[in-house]
Amino acid sequence: MGDRWRVEVDRSVCIGSGMCIGSAPADFKLDAGRQAHPRTEETDASDAIMEAAESCPVEAISILRLSDGATVFPPD
Repeated sequence: MGDRWRVEVDRSVCIGSGMCIGSAPADFKLDAGRQAHPRTEETDASDAIMEAAESCPVEAISILRLSDGATVFPPD
């Protein structure tokens, strides 16, 4: 069985670039104020979500492993 992640977007940092949606449209959405949100806070680990987090120009996306709370992204 693969890892499960908790995906969070710091909306005080998010600039609404939409890069996350370009990388993972099934996993992120923008609200009316152009702030990103994960479609679900808990999800299976995926390359698309990791790519979205890595492509965010302001590093507003964080990913935590549900099993132990370890930070998956951003790296230390």
